[in-house]
Parts: sequence; C-alpha cells; structure tokens
Amino acid sequence: MAKNGKTNDGHRNGAVKQRSQTFNPKTKHWVKRDTETGQFIDQKADEKPLKGVTKEK
Repeated sequence: MAKNGKTNDGHRNGAVKQRSQTFNPKTKHWVKRDTETGQFIDQKADEKPLKGVTKEK
C-alpha cells in the first residue's frame, strides 16, 4: 500500500513566494517577475506556464 511522503523531505509545498508570472503576448511565453521590485527575472523556453508560481491578472 502506498504511503504519504515524509515531512521536511526537501520538497516545497504551495506557491513560490515573492514571485509572479505574466504572459507576454508578443513572444507567447510566460515571464517570471519579482513581486517586491517588479523586475523581470526569467522567461520560459516553451509556451507552458511555470508550475507553482502565482499568475498576475
């Protein structure tokens, strides 16, 4: 029978803090932003959104 994983095993639970993502329609890619400074951090290579990062509206 399968069991739940151990606590504190190095895996993060929930969304990434102080980060958000927005879609760039010009490049058709998702871009990661720092929520404190508003500075763009990184861009995804494919067209899928980042996992665990809050989406801006």
